[in-house]
Amino acid sequence: MSAWKAKRFWDVAEVIETEGGFTVVLDGRAVKTPAKSALVVPTRAMAQAIAVEWDAQEGEINPHTMPVTRSANAAIDKVTHQHAEVADMIAAYGDADLTCYRAESPIELVQRQSQQWDPLLEWAAETFGTRLYPVSGVMHAPQDPKVLSVLSDHVHAMDAFTLTAFHDLVGLSGSLIIGFAALKDHRPVADLWELSRLDDIWQAEQWGEDDEAQEQAAVKETAFVEAKNFHNLACASE
Repeated sequence: MSAWKAKRFWDVAEVIETEGGFTVVLDGRAVKTPAKSALVVPTRAMAQAIAVEWDAQEGEINPHTMPVTRSANAAIDKVTHQHAEVADMIAAYGDADLTCYRAESPIELVQRQSQQWDPLLEWAAETFGTRLYPVSGVMHAPQDPKVLSVLSDHVHAMDAFTLTAFHDLVGLSGSLIIGFAALKDHRPVADLWELSRLDDIWQAEQWGEDDEAQEQAAVKETAFVEAKNFHNLACASE
């Protein structure tokens, strides 16, 4: 979508029901994805959110202000056609999950990681019937392949729209477990984002805030929240 240069040419963006779901029409013309596929989404709520984004455009179309449209395009143009590859890529995070890699020192950080991340691993064990185990240090320590297979099966079972959201939730947080917790509303999305930044927050407490790092974190947090919102829209009932 970064190549879009078109300017607003329509007066009204409307939602209509169509084969396979819902779409948005601009003065009666159906919206297409960048790959020229039909923009058909699974719920009316998602289509309405997309229509709002199109209605908000003034002058040149700015895709950076259209997160739902962008994610829907990705689900249709990319994830639908590369579902297995995307699922494999995301499931692989389980073998090096952020919540499993613990500091060896100082003791205060070790305790904070245990206090905040252990409950997530416990929840995942109860939810999926299988468990990832924490390790100390930064060297890679492989998890049980049987455990990873169970988690991977859950990822592969996702539809394209859910997997699109999950891709961002996991990639931005660095944690398959945090991504699952977001999808399943285990904790508020803001809390989960904070859990993903535990180490960064610790460092800032010790050495002070870095303005550039804060700006980058804010951009990522916005994207994390948008991914969760996209999933909510994909699951919304009529």
